[in-house]
Amino acid sequence: MLIEFSVTNFRSFRERQTLSMVASRLSEHADTHTFESGLAGFDRLLATSAIYGPNASGKTNLLLAMQIMQQTVITSAASNLVLRDWRTAFKLDRDSRTAPTVFEITFALDGVHYDYGFALSDERVEHEWLIEYVNPRGRTLFERTWSDTKADYDWQFSTFLKGQRVVWGDATRPNALFLTTAVQLNSKQLAPLFAWFQQKLVVIVGVHTGLNPALTAALLETEGGKIKVLPFLREADFDIDDVVVRRDPINGPIVGPVMAIEANQSGTWALRGSFIHPSIDGSGPVTLDFAEESRGTQMMFQAAGAWLKVLEQGEVILFDELETSLHPLIIRYLVQQFHNPVTNPRKAQLIFSTHNTSLLDMDVFRRDQVWFVERGPKAGSRVYPLTEFKPRQGEALERGYLRGRYGALPLVDGTPA
Repeated sequence: MLIEFSVTNFRSFRERQTLSMVASRLSEHADTHTFESGLAGFDRLLATSAIYGPNASGKTNLLLAMQIMQQTVITSAASNLVLRDWRTAFKLDRDSRTAPTVFEITFALDGVHYDYGFALSDERVEHEWLIEYVNPRGRTLFERTWSDTKADYDWQFSTFLKGQRVVWGDATRPNALFLTTAVQLNSKQLAPLFAWFQQKLVVIVGVHTGLNPALTAALLETEGGKIKVLPFLREADFDIDDVVVRRDPINGPIVGPVMAIEANQSGTWALRGSFIHPSIDGSGPVTLDFAEESRGTQMMFQAAGAWLKVLEQGEVILFDELETSLHPLIIRYLVQQFHNPVTNPRKAQLIFSTHNTSLLDMDVFRRDQVWFVERGPKAGSRVYPLTEFKPRQGEALERGYLRGRYGALPLVDGTPA
């Protein structure tokens, strides 16, 4: 479960900004839109959050920061990692260009919550720490801080960190994370934390990598898979009766449209999809190829496998511009999957950026589930919640936002659009 994420000095973010999934004490939709955390210090967490703001405000940068943190954890043990290629500091003032970029995350795993973070310069990891909260006070399992005087790290290890911690520290390169290195050297205690970044966090930014139709195809081949996938597709096109996926071996040039290319130990395959529709004249079923389906149906098919996996495994998914090629009612359907304890039994979470103001509706979201990103002329992007404005229960949120009450609107001729 994700609790909070903070970033400092990254792209449009100059000062430290935080997105929190901690639910407030608001009473609306408490049983569906929030869930008990089971953690000391946190009562309930949010199942979803929506992020609004104009183009170039920093919405994508916020999700990208999470993706960069995730990828750094997963890959930093690679000897060829160049940190300056990973982090992009705020460039509009001289001090920020040379200051470290800081990523911080608070998440829960197996009833324990952790604070983990690191600061990156172009040359090295300047600071890295991990705090484990088995009780409200917490304990620092490890911390490393670069000392310019010593030209080396100052290390602190807790006796609660089991294993060859000094050996792992000595093996950690300046451009690598201790967490990654220790797991690579068989730290069983830290391995579940590494796995959380690798397996429980899904970040989809920019081109929709991660929306892999092969995942949906594989799900269709499992027992009961169609029962799960078809309702998703019918949100885009209610006339879909069935879907058949075929894998054709690739032994030469690919002929005809394909949904995806799949490679495994036994060879390379072209995935082709057939969508079965009823005819309007009663003459029998009609088969359409994947390429003949609407863009919305194609997107739902690509997304279904990933979305259902997130819900079934209790993962956290961050999605940039969820409304791409999807009707607002389909987006509501996807959001509702996370708000329904039946379809979301393992407390999966969704965070997404959007321009779809029709979702600013208290029937869809609680007031603490809405966030804004606004970019100032000098200070960089700012992340802030709707609750900062203390909106009333039943307030017309969409109208208030479009009239500029909450900020985070594009300027047209010097006034909010």
